[in-house]
Amino acid sequence: MGIDNLPAALSVIRPELILAGTALVCIALDLLYKPADKMPCWAVAFFGCLAALAATIAAWGTEQEAFSQLVRMDNLSNFFAVLFLMAGMITLCLSAGYVQREGLLAGEYYALLLISMTGMLFMAQANDMMTVYLGIEIMSIPVYVLVAMMPKSPKSPEAGLKYLLLGGFASAILLFGIAFLYGAVGTTQLSDILRHAPKAMRASDPLFLAGVGFLLVVIGFKVSLVPFHMWTPDAYEGAPTSVTAFMSVAVKAAAFSILIRVIVLTLHPMAVTWTQIFWWLAVLTMVLGNVVALVQENIKRMLAYSSIAHAGYVLVALTTVSEVGIQAALIYLFIYALMNLGAFGVIIAMSREGDQGVEIRDFTGIAREHPMYALAMAVFMFSLAGVPPTAGFIGKFYVFSAAVKAGYIGLAVIGVLMSAVSAYFYLRVLVVMYMKEPEAGPEYGAGPWGATVGAGVVVSLWVCSLSILVLGIWPGWLNHFAHQALRGLGHLL
Repeated sequence: MGIDNLPAALSVIRPELILAGTALVCIALDLLYKPADKMPCWAVAFFGCLAALAATIAAWGTEQEAFSQLVRMDNLSNFFAVLFLMAGMITLCLSAGYVQREGLLAGEYYALLLISMTGMLFMAQANDMMTVYLGIEIMSIPVYVLVAMMPKSPKSPEAGLKYLLLGGFASAILLFGIAFLYGAVGTTQLSDILRHAPKAMRASDPLFLAGVGFLLVVIGFKVSLVPFHMWTPDAYEGAPTSVTAFMSVAVKAAAFSILIRVIVLTLHPMAVTWTQIFWWLAVLTMVLGNVVALVQENIKRMLAYSSIAHAGYVLVALTTVSEVGIQAALIYLFIYALMNLGAFGVIIAMSREGDQGVEIRDFTGIAREHPMYALAMAVFMFSLAGVPPTAGFIGKFYVFSAAVKAGYIGLAVIGVLMSAVSAYFYLRVLVVMYMKEPEAGPEYGAGPWGATVGAGVVVSLWVCSLSILVLGIWPGWLNHFAHQALRGLGHLL
């Protein structure tokens, strides 16, 4: 790439540059303002995400490669960028009052969130295995710190250490996988790997197969697929609740972007091999996630196992190896982001300092004292269970329809049954809120929303709940959005 092409190349990674620059500004502001006054950091972080979102939307419909084909901007990468930035802005809104309440280091907190999102954007644009590795590390390292950031909770450092150790092990496996693929085909470019994949499969190249296997392990770890899920419950429970919301949505979606880009699209010629693996992983993930969630008393752990199950639903769609299946997966990830962020928003609002109010029993009778919280949580629980007319029903309909169209009827039936099982622990929360008398406990503030809740939480709950209801009735625009995200990529399937 010549110096004359540098501006064009930088335009490809403009959102990443905006987020990285904003993170540096947050760090600088942290040095200038007293710990009690961190609103400038929040405002800068939010408007930085908004600027990155505007740059992403402006680039919609553009296909361009840069930096010796290390990164590729297309509608698929832009779709995921919109998802990451939307999740990031909602997380920032949930964090506005929460960071101050819990005594978190505001400047570092917002900077780490922005850096993590920068890595996600690189993952979505990855056109080379080295970019995949770079993106995963930029995303993961800040999250390790964020998980261990709760100063008043002994579970937080433990969760962060466990996530760090297992994440470091996964990174080592990823490097082994990249090395094996390079040894098999002599390149790390995804387009070249696609070209060499049929030959490697015909020859049953052990290096190539081992490389693909290692990639599946690493992606399974980041997505929380069974049996690579062991870190998820502890990390979700110990992390600050706003970080848990961010991890459950953005980190999972970023890992799925790699799964779609590298496995489904690049390694499509060997689909006969890995679709069988996907089938079993999807079944195990749905079954274990839903069954173990049945017995959880801590709502964050319940949602952790729920997130494992939802990863299985997305994998059902990707098992079909079709444009319809990928489109269904994109729709489901977008809807899941709204559902889960909203649910964790209610948890933030109803918890006290130190995240003590996260047991399911702590929600007993809140419908009488805080009807708006209860109503919002009801919308999220119904949607997660897949009850019409919520967006969750639409997402599962697309996923299971794609499986049936591809001939995976048994997989779709198992998914429907597991979705029915999940209704128990989701509706259990509603029973506790609406059908039991409130217990004597700490007050959450006056009024339907509670006086101690920041405006950011209230706005986030309104946005998420209304979006879920609107998408449940008029899902057409999201379907069109996901369809456009695959424009130009259909020839790979």
